[in-house]
Amino acid sequence: MIIQLTDTGKRFNQDWIFKHLSIQFTTQKSYVITGPNGSGKSTLLQCIAGSSNLSEGSIQYSINNSLVNDAAIHQEISIVAPYVELIEEMTAKEFLQFHFSFKPLLKNISVQQILTEINLEKAANKQIRYFSSGMKQRIKLAQAVFAQTAILLLDEPCTNLDTTGYHLYHQLINNYCREKIVIVSSNDVNEYDFCEEKISIMDFKN
Repeated sequence: MIIQLTDTGKRFNQDWIFKHLSIQFTTQKSYVITGPNGSGKSTLLQCIAGSSNLSEGSIQYSINNSLVNDAAIHQEISIVAPYVELIEEMTAKEFLQFHFSFKPLLKNISVQQILTEINLEKAANKQIRYFSSGMKQRIKLAQAVFAQTAILLLDEPCTNLDTTGYHLYHQLINNYCREKIVIVSSNDVNEYDFCEEKISIMDFKN
């Protein structure tokens, strides 16, 4: 998988969030988008995800030199973000089963194994609305990391996690995401210290 952004820009009203941004993201590499709060990191991530339209420039996705159209690319993208909602009336097990009916699981992994991996096996049949914020974040990580997708987008992925949660996050990335394009949006070095390439949104303001 290759994601190619060419002379891209995004603005709200008359204010440009970023301009003249050209970059290529490739499989088996990890990237971080940095910048002050409110600088547009999440906006850029949403543009890459296809959930927010660019104001100028283009973005193309390709697999083995063949372009992937906008309708199909959503099957190749998983995302973790504060604005991603969970279905809180469902149990953890029900939610993961529901999610993976839309996006296939990684090979040789079951929902029960996932729950054990993220230390929620004892809460498998508990409604998500009764979970702590940290438990909910683990579910968010699981639905994205364990999906058979080529692209993993992580917007402040350790929100509400404690030290043990940070350790789990790094384990998941290391064990299950080596073949993906991983793009992190964060100011917390502990969320992106594994990333190979850094993109500062502040470099694309003019």
